[in-house]
Amino acid sequence: MTVDAGRVTCILGDNGAGKSTLIKVLSGVHKPSSGHFLVEGKPADFDGPLGALSAGIATVYQDLAVVPLMPVWRNFFLGSELTRGRGPFRRLDTAQMKQVTRQQLAAMGIDLHDVNQPIGTLSGGERQCVAIARSVYFGAKVLILDEPTAALGVKQSAIVLRYIAAARDRGLGVVFITHNPHHAYPIGDQFLILKNGRSLGNFSKDNLSLDALTRMMAGGDELDELAIELGR
Repeated sequence: MTVDAGRVTCILGDNGAGKSTLIKVLSGVHKPSSGHFLVEGKPADFDGPLGALSAGIATVYQDLAVVPLMPVWRNFFLGSELTRGRGPFRRLDTAQMKQVTRQQLAAMGIDLHDVNQPIGTLSGGERQCVAIARSVYFGAKVLILDEPTAALGVKQSAIVLRYIAAARDRGLGVVFITHNPHHAYPIGDQFLILKNGRSLGNFSKDNLSLDALTRMMAGGDELDELAIELGR
């Protein structure tokens, strides 16, 4: 598979297809047992997730690593807080972090009036969007999204898809992992289909219709055989 700047690569597959394992290889959790992993044309061998992050590969997992009772701005800078002053006079630069959070969310088109509100009060889609904006701010070149719409309703899923498009339009390469072809097809440029740890094919949008993608995901031939069997 190839992930290009300004394009969305969708990885689709049912449970057990190998999506999670592939994510862990891309994000530096696991080392690939074979093949070659290139970043900007150069061989890459990450010792862990920090290595992938330093190379500009950021992963937003389905179970977002947020502290629900903390404000949005604290979660935005969690682990990378801005400070001012030196020595014993060093302290958090609260005003700057709030300002940056507002600016970055606005740049992504996220209309959030109060960055002081606990992030747990936001909807699932809004929390996903804050995580996307955070990754962009901290220098991500490739953004990996692990089933960001899996637990969301129709309206919230639409919000997340809009912000995926915003990240793509800012020049990021996006890897969108999902089992829902109706979420993947409108936003995707390239589609990698996995089944039982193997690739069923890597297709460009020009060569794949939504019906064909849905049929491949649903195991169309297997369903046809089952329908014949049950109809006897």
